[in-house]
Amino acid sequence: MREIKGSEAIREAIRFEMLKDDRVFLLGEDIGRLGNTFMVLAGLWEEFGSDRVIDSPLSEEAISGAAVGAALAGMRPVFEIMYIDFSTLGMDHIMNRAAKIRYITGGESSVPMVIRMQEGGRVSVGCQHSQCLEALYCHIPGLKVVMPSTPADAKGLLLSSIRDDDPVIFIEHKMLYNSRGPVPEGDYTVPLGVANVRRKGKDVTIVSWSDMVNFAIDAAEDLETEGISAEIIDLRTLVPTDEEAILHSVRRTGRLVIAHEAVRRGGYGAHISSIVSEKAFKSLKAPIKIVAAKNTPIPFSLTRTGEGGGYGAIPALSDELKKCTNPLEEAVLPQKHHIVQAVQELLTY
Repeated sequence: MREIKGSEAIREAIRFEMLKDDRVFLLGEDIGRLGNTFMVLAGLWEEFGSDRVIDSPLSEEAISGAAVGAALAGMRPVFEIMYIDFSTLGMDHIMNRAAKIRYITGGESSVPMVIRMQEGGRVSVGCQHSQCLEALYCHIPGLKVVMPSTPADAKGLLLSSIRDDDPVIFIEHKMLYNSRGPVPEGDYTVPLGVANVRRKGKDVTIVSWSDMVNFAIDAAEDLETEGISAEIIDLRTLVPTDEEAILHSVRRTGRLVIAHEAVRRGGYGAHISSIVSEKAFKSLKAPIKIVAAKNTPIPFSLTRTGEGGGYGAIPALSDELKKCTNPLEEAVLPQKHHIVQAVQELLTY
């Protein structure tokens, strides 16, 4: 199967659905000629024109309100908020309108729209452009929350999200854009609410999502050299949550580590922990461990090393910046060794 980047998989899904359904259109800041900050939408403005790829004002509130109105009028908007950090500026429309309209109309109206946002650190863009805020949206009834970790899931989940009749928060990690992987061509969908067991194991369950899944897989490979078999569950969709996949695994392994990049306090890992505590407590052989970011803003401290820190996700970065690392950011965010250590501690019980 051909391998493409995550950014290409997202663009392919959007293009496929725009060709198939005239009701689908794009709305967002700098998505026209520029193709968005990360060049994810490059070429779509030239192909579909400014009527369907609409450069919006720099106002998340305006974008959100326009998208809700268009969805109510029968369109299927896919609108982008450049950084999830700025999405709270449109929260009134997202939380009090998009999420509630199906309920308050008794099911007579729905808001079929996708809100694409990107989140996460590891690209050294500071504390106002690096947050992981998925827990905010998981807390709001009426919203679905999707977080792919691979290019294939990015395409399959996005197609399912665009076709869904309810508002979907589609969160892409910055590291997804340059990652490569096999992606099926054509009409390829992944159902919402179904987790993926990325790796089978018998000693411990590691539940994760988005970019932290890749850290969990690397950690599992290190643990295997110690004779420890870790099962990796990629949730893919936080709302709805595939509870059965989590519980089935934990009942077999008896141990659970939850890994996410968001800060620990109030993170979605606490919700996963509560599910397991309530429904599979007797299966646990050790306490549940949560590996997460420290409860602090993401620091900015570029240090020139010549080795690079994986900051190529933003095309506009200079070659000099790509040779730098960010040691304070790395100290705050969860790393592979934190997952390894958490598993090792669980095996001592």
